[in-house]
Amino acid sequence: MDNQSTWAVYRRLLRYAWPYKGSLFVSVMGFALFAAMTAMIAKLTGKIIAAVDSHDAAGEMVEVAPVVDQSADSFKALQQLDESVFQPVADFFFTYVEQPLLNVFEQYVDQPLALLLVLSLSATFLGRGVGTFFGKYYIAVVARGVVHDLRTNLFDQMTRLPSRYYDGESSGTLIARVIFNVEQVTSACTRAITILVQDGLSVICLMAYMFYLDASLTYTFLVLVPIIGVVVALASRLFRRYSRRIQDSMSEVAQVTNETITGYREVRTFGGETFERQRLNKASHYNQKQTLKLALTNAINVPLNQQIVAIGLSVMVYFMFQRLASGAMNNEEFISFLTAASLIAKPVRSLTDINSIIQKGIAAAQSVFTVLDADPEPDNGQYVADTVRGKLQFHKVSFGYPNTEKKALDGIDIDIQAGETIALVGASGSGKTTLVNLIPRFYQYSAGQILLDGVDINDYTLANLRSHIAIVSQSVTLFNASVRDNIAYGELADCSQEQIEAAAKAACAHEFILALPQGYDTPVGEAGSMLSGGQRQRIAMARALLKDAPILILDEATSALDTESERHIQQALEQLMQNRTTLVIAHRLSTIENADRILVMEQGRIVEQGQHQALLAKGGAYERLHRLQYAETTE
Repeated sequence: MDNQSTWAVYRRLLRYAWPYKGSLFVSVMGFALFAAMTAMIAKLTGKIIAAVDSHDAAGEMVEVAPVVDQSADSFKALQQLDESVFQPVADFFFTYVEQPLLNVFEQYVDQPLALLLVLSLSATFLGRGVGTFFGKYYIAVVARGVVHDLRTNLFDQMTRLPSRYYDGESSGTLIARVIFNVEQVTSACTRAITILVQDGLSVICLMAYMFYLDASLTYTFLVLVPIIGVVVALASRLFRRYSRRIQDSMSEVAQVTNETITGYREVRTFGGETFERQRLNKASHYNQKQTLKLALTNAINVPLNQQIVAIGLSVMVYFMFQRLASGAMNNEEFISFLTAASLIAKPVRSLTDINSIIQKGIAAAQSVFTVLDADPEPDNGQYVADTVRGKLQFHKVSFGYPNTEKKALDGIDIDIQAGETIALVGASGSGKTTLVNLIPRFYQYSAGQILLDGVDINDYTLANLRSHIAIVSQSVTLFNASVRDNIAYGELADCSQEQIEAAAKAACAHEFILALPQGYDTPVGEAGSMLSGGQRQRIAMARALLKDAPILILDEATSALDTESERHIQQALEQLMQNRTTLVIAHRLSTIENADRILVMEQGRIVEQGQHQALLAKGGAYERLHRLQYAETTE
C-alpha cells in the first residue's frame, strides 16, 4: 500500500479521537508546556553560567573551571534531571536542584540573584512535570477511548456480517482482530501520538530557540532532515510488511489454540497432541521469525538515525567552538545553544523510533477496517408483521455457495401450508440444511422467490422475520452462563420462571436441571461443557419451545438424545407442532414417519415427496433410504 493510502488509513484511525477532543486538547496543552519548559532549561543554563562568569571577572569568586568543563558538568546534571520522574516533585527538587544550587550561589553569587535563578529553574522543571502529567494521562484517556470504540464497533459489525463471511474466515483470524490487532492500534494511538506531540513540540521549541540564538548554526542541523526522511521511508516498507506477517501468524496461533481447546476430547482420543503441538510450534516459530525481522529493522533504523543526528551535532559543536574562540559568541550563548542542541537529541531519536509504532498500528488498522468496511447482511425490507400464520412457498429457488460451480439448490418448488409438518431427508450434502437456512435469510438465494404468508421474505425486516422462527440444530450452541440464561436467551430474557420451567418440562429437561448443584442457576461452562450432549440438546430444545414461534426448524435436533429422552421429546414436539409450520431434518427416518409430508432430496433437488407409507410403496429413493437404515439397525 502506498504512502498516500497508508496515511489515509492513519487519518481515518485518528478520526476516532474526535469525540475525545476535550481530553486531546488538554493533552496537547500539557505537552506544549513540557516543550516550552524544555527550551527554557537551555536558556536558564546559559544564564546561570553567565552569572557565575560575571562574578569571576569581578574577582568575587574562586577559580571557575573552563567553559568546556562547565558545559560537561551542566549536561551531566541536565541528563540526570531529564531522566527524573514527576513524583515526588518537592523532595526531588529540594534535594537535587534547589539545595545544591543554593549552596553554590551562597558562596559565589549575590543571594537575590541566586534565589531568582534557582526558583526559575525549579519552576521550569515543575512545569515540565505538570505538563508531562496532563499530557500523558489525557492522551491515555483518548487512546483507550479510541480502542474501546474501535473494538466495540468491530464486534458490532461482526454481529451484522452475513453467514458467507464467516464461511470464508477462520475464527482465529476474527478473534485476533478483536484482541491482538486492536491492541496494536493502541500503540499507534497512545505511544505514537504521545511521542509525536510531546517530542515533536519539544523539537519545534528547541529549534526555534536555536534559530533565535544562531540561525546559521541551526541550518547545519536541518540539512540532516532529508537524509533522515529517506532512512525512515525505506524502513517504513519493511515495518508494514513484517507487521502484516506478524498479524497473520498471530491469527494462526489463535486458530490452533482455539481448535485444540474446543476439540480437546478428539485431540486426545485420536492421539493428535503431537500434531497440534507441531502446528502451534510452526505458527509460533513463524511469528518469532517475523518479529525478529521487525526488531532487526528497528535495531538498524534507530541507531542509524541517531548516528546521523550525532554527526550533525558534532559539526555544530565544531563551528560553535570556532565562534567562541573568535568572540562571535559569548559564554552564555555558547552554553544555551549547546544545551538546546543536547536536549534536542533525545526527542529527535524518539521521533525516528515512532515510525515502527505507527506502521504496526496502520497494518493492524487496515485489517480492522477490512471488517468494518465489509458489507453487512442485506436488510432492505420494510415489512413488519406482528404475527404470521406460517405459510411458506418456494418458487424455482436456486442457490450456490461462493467459489463453487455446483448449485447447492436447483429449482426448488414447494408449497408448505401453515401448520404443516415437513420432513426433509436425503444423503449428506443433498441440500437439506441449506434449504432451511434460506428461510431466516442466513444466505441469500440467487434465483427464485420465497414467500412467507404471501410476502417475499426479502420484504420483511431481518429482525421481524427471525422473530417468527425458532431453530434447534444438531450443533448446539450454549453460552458460558446459567441454565436459566441459556433457556431465556436474548429477546426471551423477560420470560418468567414459570414459563422457563414449562419449556424445560416440555423438553424433558426440568428433572435433570433440578438435580444440578444450583438448579436453574448452575453455570453450564464454556459451550455447555458441564453438561452431556443430550442435556445440551434438551436445553436448546427448551429455548426453542420458550420462543413459541409459528415456524419451527429442527435440524437433527434429537440426534444426541437417548431413546427414552427422544420418545418424551417427540411427544412434546407433537404438541408443539400443532398449528405451527415445522421443518424437520432427520437422519433417523423413524422419527418423521408421522410428518404431513416427507421431501426426499438428492443433489439439491426434490426427487420425491409424500407421506411415509405412500413413499415406501412407491419403491423409490425414500424406500431405498428406509431399507438401508433398517438393515443398519438390524445389524
